[in-house]
Amino acid sequence: MPAVIEVSKCTGCESCVGACPVETITMQAGKAVVGDACIDCGACVGACPCSAIEMK
Repeated sequence: MPAVIEVSKCTGCESCVGACPVETITMQAGKAVVGDACIDCGACVGACPCSAIEMK
């Protein structure tokens, strides 16, 4: 299952964007959004300083 962003916790720091090896995380309206190309690697989870990302 792909990564899921809890929008209420996302601060828009873009740490996850840089951590994504397939560049599928983008920013929309100041919040991170995971695209369809997510490979379930979990790199973004560890990169998020506010624990806004989970693997579902």
